[in-house]
Amino acid sequence: MGQVLIIGPSWIGDMMMAQSLFKAVKARSADTQISVLAPQWSAPLLHRMPEVSNPMEMPVGHGALQLGVRRKLAKTIRHHRFDQAIVLPGSFKSALIPWFAGIPKRTGFIGEQRWGLLNDIRKLDKPAMPQNVQRYVALAMNKNEGINNTVIENIYKPKLAIDDQAVERALTRFGLHRDKPVLALCPGAEFGPAKRWPARHFAQVAKSRKSRGWQVWLFGSGKDRAITASLNAMSGDSCIDLAGRTSLGEAADLMSCARFVVTNDSGLMHIAAALDCHVIAIYGSSSDQFTPPLTKRCDRLNLHLSCSPCFKRECPLGHLNCLNQLLPQQIIRLIPDCPGL
Repeated sequence: MGQVLIIGPSWIGDMMMAQSLFKAVKARSADTQISVLAPQWSAPLLHRMPEVSNPMEMPVGHGALQLGVRRKLAKTIRHHRFDQAIVLPGSFKSALIPWFAGIPKRTGFIGEQRWGLLNDIRKLDKPAMPQNVQRYVALAMNKNEGINNTVIENIYKPKLAIDDQAVERALTRFGLHRDKPVLALCPGAEFGPAKRWPARHFAQVAKSRKSRGWQVWLFGSGKDRAITASLNAMSGDSCIDLAGRTSLGEAADLMSCARFVVTNDSGLMHIAAALDCHVIAIYGSSSDQFTPPLTKRCDRLNLHLSCSPCFKRECPLGHLNCLNQLLPQQIIRLIPDCPGL
């Protein structure tokens, strides 16, 4: 297949699921060189994906048009002589750079009526491909070629390559040790509060496992610091709060030390799955059928209320029962009492 440019997504979880596409492309031709054009924040993840030869920074912010910047970047990209571009976002503007660059084969779903910009255009059959990862992997296939879900589950699952020396550097930088088993908690969710299990529930889990000899590390971005600070205060300041203190790469390296990860449906959930941690994933307004953690080492919790999934950022009914009524004990019972297990 030669040289392939992939226009990457703008969300952490989607980028992790995109690794399944990278694996599928390499499976069809091991000599294929994959470049990924994506936001700067994604570089630490792409560098930990062995399938990616060349992470490329996308200088245009999410949602911005900036035609001049796109044309200038396309001139640079033209020199790479890409044989194919695969466009993952569904927007019209996301297909412009491969078109400006004259890449001969431009693959993607119709999206925002991208006839012409794409010349290997696919119609999305949502019932046949209910999961986002299925849709990504389908773009590695030829038209009308089915995808094998068993292959996705067993071969194309995302898996980050973690360097032991990088882990040790991160542990040293934050004064952390692995002398006790690590429970990671990820209480944030960029999408909105309807995907966030209450901090008070997370705090109950933290206190329970701390009393059993575990150490508890809190992960998140700078935007999650208010949530993790509240959680930590409610747990008696018994946690190590790493939210906003680590780079994304350091977060992945440190999370690889965790035996269990309790997380909302978020980008960190997909990172934890790709690190082969045991993931306990909590779903509120979203669906575990559409974006499940791509690992067999997981428990998915969803109350399946009549009003969910609503896919809203905030609860339209004002009660958030899908998360409030999912009690801490339901999570605690999934984590061993004995740290040695």
